[in-house]
Amino acid sequence: MVKEVVHDPILLGIPSQPATKEDLPIAQDLLETLIFHEKGCVGMAARFRVPEFIIGLTVMAVGTSMPELTVSMMSAIKGSSSMAIGNVTGSNLFNTLVILGICAMVRPVEISKDNVRRDIPICVGVSLLLWIATADRLFGISDVDTINRVEGIILLLLYIATIIYSIRSGKKESAEDISDEAKMGWGKIAIFIVLGLAGLVYGGNMCLDSAIAIARAWGVSEAVIAVTIVAAGTSLPELASSLSAIINKKPSLALGNIIGSNVANILLILGASASIKPLTMGGITQLDLGMVVGSAVLLMLSALMVGKRRITRLEGVIFFLIYVAYVIVLLK
Repeated sequence: MVKEVVHDPILLGIPSQPATKEDLPIAQDLLETLIFHEKGCVGMAARFRVPEFIIGLTVMAVGTSMPELTVSMMSAIKGSSSMAIGNVTGSNLFNTLVILGICAMVRPVEISKDNVRRDIPICVGVSLLLWIATADRLFGISDVDTINRVEGIILLLLYIATIIYSIRSGKKESAEDISDEAKMGWGKIAIFIVLGLAGLVYGGNMCLDSAIAIARAWGVSEAVIAVTIVAAGTSLPELASSLSAIINKKPSLALGNIIGSNVANILLILGASASIKPLTMGGITQLDLGMVVGSAVLLMLSALMVGKRRITRLEGVIFFLIYVAYVIVLLK
């Protein structure tokens, strides 16, 4: 069942503990909340007469990116730039290589012409923008690779422009594939979205706290923690929501969630974080940034393969193995 959101600051301030078998009912509650979230997005797509992909790209993507936004902004405030940037780069890698890979292994992910023409190129372009914004030394701009406040504001403005463009172009597409049965009232949509987002953020934060404690106990650096464990923890909402969409035969919603989350991570989350306080690279390397760009290009190449517009199960396995290889290299 979906429980009421807890607001007691004293209760919320209690440190989380590693999960046990007794926590299985909580996990079930979270799963049901995730299903609520996915259904709410489908209902919103029908209500606004836009394709499910656009809702996944916007509302669902922003909702499931709330843990990343919370972690990165808090990291920026506390002066931990590598945690903020590492969380975003690691989350994008996890989204594309792990989540999309797992979804494709469950069921091949269909890719539309508009995804190839508009959405995936935007994802590639935004990934390249991240690399350019953090290459000050390469271009002789500064001795330290930094995303300053001006660049942060520019990223935020680009995110607003991207969302407006996607929604406008999406409304031009036919939404006839959304049945009237998918429509629901405004009240029900609001309940599904609010409860879903609350459950996603709460569950992601619980996993994050435990992961950081374990990683620090192993003596892993902050940058490695950010790119791997923190990123994976904050990306669990995307994993759960995308799998829910795939299982319910709504691949466009899953793909939109992944691409939208990647775009939101860079433009919205890093933009907001850098606007608060300039971000320096710290322990985040060109390998990490190169992997972000490479994963986006890999998605584009997979979509452009002649004779198909889908990510197959084999490609899903390849995506996943690439991520495993990256983590192994990172931990050496």
